[in-house]
Amino acid sequence: MTFTKKTLFVGLAIAQIITIAAPNYASAKELALKVFPVNDLKSGFCPSEVTLMEKGRPYTEGSYTVDGEAKLDWLAGAFKIVATDRFSVTWQAKLQRKYQNCIATAGFGYDAEERTQRHSYLRMQFDKGNVYLILDMTGKYDINSLTATIRNQDVKDGNPIWAWTGSD
Repeated sequence: MTFTKKTLFVGLAIAQIITIAAPNYASAKELALKVFPVNDLKSGFCPSEVTLMEKGRPYTEGSYTVDGEAKLDWLAGAFKIVATDRFSVTWQAKLQRKYQNCIATAGFGYDAEERTQRHSYLRMQFDKGNVYLILDMTGKYDINSLTATIRNQDVKDGNPIWAWTGSD
């Protein structure tokens, strides 16, 4: 084998190893937020679960970015941003008539494999005919013990969209 062929072969082998070993940040995943009604008889009719989507952008050296969206027209009217700060954003919308009396919260549920409750950086509140979606990076840290950063928060076609990033 010539030097050029050896170099090409080694380069392809390294690329294949990196592809197999690297985390797949570019895959989309559904995030299920479990709805927890208040502990009394006045919680109204609530959904049992709300599904949001997040998808990692292609890997870039030194950091990663995750884009998210919440298509919630089945649950509520058009969302608007009602609060932001360095670590969080809150969107609000009027609940659909079916859920107007729902009083509940939602977040990531219990992880049966790890036997722990997962950190819920995405949460919801249902109260007084409104629903609030909260993206909160408080306590969400990356591999370098740095707080994840919200890069974008907006509304597209009446639905919340966001992007957050961390270092690797």
